[in-house]
Amino acid sequence: MLSNDVHNRILQYNPWLTQPHQADALIRRFLPDIYVPRAIEPVELRNDRALLIVGPRQSGKSTLAWRLLQSHAPHILYLNLEDPLLRSALDAAIELVALLRERYPFIKALFLDEAQHLTDAGLFVKGLVDERLGIPLLVTGSSSFHLMSRTRESLAGRADRLRLLPFSMKELMRREKPDNPLAAKHLGETIFQRQMIHGSYPAVYLAPAEPDRLRLLSDLTEALILRDASDLFRIKRVDVFRKLLSLLAGQTGNLVNFSEMASLCHVDAATIHAYVEILEESHIVKVVRPFAGGKRRELTTSPKIYFVDNGIRNQLLNAFTEDIPLRTDKGALMENWVFSELYKRLPLTATIHFWRSKAGGEVDFVVEQAGHIEALEVKAAALERPRISRSMRSFIDAYHPKRFVLVNRSLETRLALEELSIDFHTPASLPY
Repeated sequence: MLSNDVHNRILQYNPWLTQPHQADALIRRFLPDIYVPRAIEPVELRNDRALLIVGPRQSGKSTLAWRLLQSHAPHILYLNLEDPLLRSALDAAIELVALLRERYPFIKALFLDEAQHLTDAGLFVKGLVDERLGIPLLVTGSSSFHLMSRTRESLAGRADRLRLLPFSMKELMRREKPDNPLAAKHLGETIFQRQMIHGSYPAVYLAPAEPDRLRLLSDLTEALILRDASDLFRIKRVDVFRKLLSLLAGQTGNLVNFSEMASLCHVDAATIHAYVEILEESHIVKVVRPFAGGKRRELTTSPKIYFVDNGIRNQLLNAFTEDIPLRTDKGALMENWVFSELYKRLPLTATIHFWRSKAGGEVDFVVEQAGHIEALEVKAAALERPRISRSMRSFIDAYHPKRFVLVNRSLETRLALEELSIDFHTPASLPY
């Protein structure tokens, strides 16, 4: 039986249960003044399975969950599993099921927030779904590490998984709804400039002034390093974790040698691999592996690592110069931005690679999805006329991609080849 302290804590988090006439106003406190509709909306809530919303901290997961649950007010039970009292009292699904059936049988939706703090979130969610409560179950977590990996029991058939990342340009453009092509171009350049320097985390992007954005970025980066690394993943060498992040930020777009990273951090390569896995599961970075396509001449095995958000990368390097053409890292910065936009917009079934051949040919990104491939090349400079490089031609001749896109700062046109057109796009017109 749960203690009175636990019941009181639940009511503190759910005041609408005792004040249902004020439910709309009470729940509205969880929603921001400015809301940017996310690309994954609308989402269907089902009574026979869970909806897992995973992504980095402060990417808008809880906001999206509250938006989806508004129609169920005031019959929502919200449990913040970051709270140690609730986490210890409800450490097994059967205890929560008993609570719902005995004390809250009128509940029509269950929201488990910050579920990564559970010892085995995947097994916990499976237990709830298997009890057939007949109500929607929403689960958010700042990492898929606990939600998807730390359980031997599969959630297949029991859960739908959404990945929510910082804002994409497409989402931000859609919110503003520019009146004409000229306004759209100007808006796209403004959004691109801010994303390149300060990134797209909701609180950071929507902050009214640069000092606010820099402060929020600093706080967020420290939370990712210290709170998640030391508390959630029990990393003992936080200093090594921090140094690795800085090294990766400086290596954006380059091949990564894990043994070299280990030497610089004075640890073994297995530790570096483990830390990179944590960073990837936490949606801070993404490991991009080479595309071979069965061709023997593609011999590269070292991966590249990109950051999901440019702002976090720049914070780690303390690099906030806003005059992008004058930055020495403008190529890496724009390449990372293109990667982040692809990663945000592509479905979970798509994979992103890079291509590098023995002969020296390179293509920045190769996307595999639905049985075909597409390729993207990134140029940080402003182009005056369309042209294709020898590397692009080599890749096209070898693999015959469905589409080839060249992203640059100025040119929007099409260059016709024998069997394929090369599309030149500026950031605002990225066709994904």
